[in-house]
Amino acid sequence: MNVRTKILLPFTEHSMNQSIINTEIKPFSATAFHKGEFVPVTEKDLLGKWSVVFFYPADFTFVCPTELGDMADHYAKLQEMGVEVYSVSTDTHFTHKAWHDTSDTIKKIQYPMIGDPTGTITRNFGVMIEEDGLALRGTFVINPEGQIKVSEVHDLGIGRSAAELVRKIQAAQYVATHDGEVCPAAWQPGADTLAPSLDLVGKI
Repeated sequence: MNVRTKILLPFTEHSMNQSIINTEIKPFSATAFHKGEFVPVTEKDLLGKWSVVFFYPADFTFVCPTELGDMADHYAKLQEMGVEVYSVSTDTHFTHKAWHDTSDTIKKIQYPMIGDPTGTITRNFGVMIEEDGLALRGTFVINPEGQIKVSEVHDLGIGRSAAELVRKIQAAQYVATHDGEVCPAAWQPGADTLAPSLDLVGKI
């Protein structure tokens, strides 16, 4: 089995059983490093608001700080949208603090950094690389009812874009509040949406 196959296998097995979209988040209990303190976090903290659970492989690595820093740069916008962000890796919350204390990029982070050393949360979302005990680059958008509405999973060498994530959440929030409307490709707030009907078939 080559490395790429090994990396993708855990998520593939999950996907074969059931798509994670529209499923409810599973119970978990963890500790996060947040604004200089260690705080408890459970799945109940994600209810009642839009949330992003943002998995990455490990602290003190290379692509990861660029992604977390990019998310930090967009955090104020996400907060304006009523969205909380939770980054997750299989490091401990102590390691998150050490990284925060030593990296100028990670010092920008204002969102909770959850430690998942047992891998419970990572496995709940189907992004565990079992051979290495690390998470794939998985991003999940969860609505206030606790249902997963967006799932994005990357191989380890492919970084993500927080700006595109903001756009996806804007679309998810619009659809959630506008019954009967859907957002076309590359939709931006203020642009036209679609109202699927028999009359629309073949006319797009």
